[in-house]
Amino acid sequence: LNEDPVNADGAYVVYWMIAARRTHFNFGLQRALEHAKDLNRPLLVLEALRCGYRWASDRHHQFLIDGMADNARRLDRKGVHYYPYVEPTPDAGKGLLAALAEQACVIVTDQYPAFFLPRMLQSAAGQVSVRFEAIDSNGLLPLPATEKDYPTAYAFRRHVQKILPDHLSDTPRDDPLKGLRLPEFDMSLKPIEKRWPVWECDDDRSASSLQSMPIDHHVGIAPVTGGEKAARDRLSRFIENGLSQYGDLRNSVEHDVTSRLSPYLHFGHISPHEVFAAVMDHQNWSTSHVFPKASGSRSGWWGVSEAAEGFLDQLITWRELGFNMCVHRRDYDRYESLPDWAQATLREHRKDKRSYLYSLEEFETAATHDELWNAAQRQLVREGQMHNYLRMVWGKKILEWTRSPEDALDVMVELNNKYALDGRDPNSYSGIFWCLGRYDRPWGPERPIFGKIRYMSSANTARKMNVTEYLERYSE
Repeated sequence: LNEDPVNADGAYVVYWMIAARRTHFNFGLQRALEHAKDLNRPLLVLEALRCGYRWASDRHHQFLIDGMADNARRLDRKGVHYYPYVEPTPDAGKGLLAALAEQACVIVTDQYPAFFLPRMLQSAAGQVSVRFEAIDSNGLLPLPATEKDYPTAYAFRRHVQKILPDHLSDTPRDDPLKGLRLPEFDMSLKPIEKRWPVWECDDDRSASSLQSMPIDHHVGIAPVTGGEKAARDRLSRFIENGLSQYGDLRNSVEHDVTSRLSPYLHFGHISPHEVFAAVMDHQNWSTSHVFPKASGSRSGWWGVSEAAEGFLDQLITWRELGFNMCVHRRDYDRYESLPDWAQATLREHRKDKRSYLYSLEEFETAATHDELWNAAQRQLVREGQMHNYLRMVWGKKILEWTRSPEDALDVMVELNNKYALDGRDPNSYSGIFWCLGRYDRPWGPERPIFGKIRYMSSANTARKMNVTEYLERYSE
């Protein structure tokens, strides 16, 4: 991120953990440890949590703090100096990295192409005078492995099938801390810690420790524990109980067999490499597998069960398609990034009569006429997650019940990013914009309001699947 050299006379190596917030399958941590071993210096891991970003709330803070408690326990056992910091007020953390950099040999951090992180890294790079590296741990395909943004999942999948085999052997170590032998961290950071106090990590989820922070306390803590341990437990349960049924039931509201890993992937509590490795180990798959010619097909290319093929398509094609967009389009979160055909058809139907119009507050409080939509919104507000299929219907109805597609986008982004644990993520933006035509094609028959945008409805959903129990569970 800068042209400064490694300071061989520095006292320690810094790993600034901002996106890959875990101790396993982490290229950034692995790179920092390489520097520490080469320089024979201790490693300091800084994990900080800002409070001044948009949508900061008890929900997002607690999920991240859960992960910090996990990291504190593991790094302490491995003799790595861990510096957790939680901002008490906006911008209180300014200067902390620069202060640590004064005695650092080199700083390593995580590359991440979305939200405020790219701007934060650009700013930080100008505040330090030591080598500053950002390491990509985002997906199986390295971010620079594409030269453009792809308009459809099929086109991206075909590209992935051509080049991904060359990258599958380049994986992070399962446990980069295993057998670690580094010098003991024996220097005092008291002047720095006095200004930026170390956060006391524990397992308290009462939210009492968050009450003094200037964050949104109306978005309560979700009944989902964050952190690497919870993520790995969730992965194990999915492989044992859900994977075999994923192909047949992944869209079922009655039988939710989805992985529910998206919050952990978003906050970096688990690596896509680890998820991939666990699934393929379960499938007895080997890297010696001979791949067929790249065709863009959703099934058959990996040579595993149909259920596993379907899950891998979500984990790799659809998830990394969102990262591809964020890398190549700075306007990934803007209406203008929609395909030309989608903007044209929505423009033609902009003035179509809406049978219902709702305000942001009415959407947020689940005060529409549609009970299935209301139930999905209540699930989002209560749990920080929503059933995958209903999330698509949820977005389509917002388009139908707002004055303009731009208004619909604003409502979707606000509600998703405010309440969803996986909001603000490249993959999350893919889902929102898909409701408006991104990665899709024109559909017929042409309809009022939607034009040629794919249509979905609560009524059709209720006819296709049993939603009775879901409606009861998320009633008022």
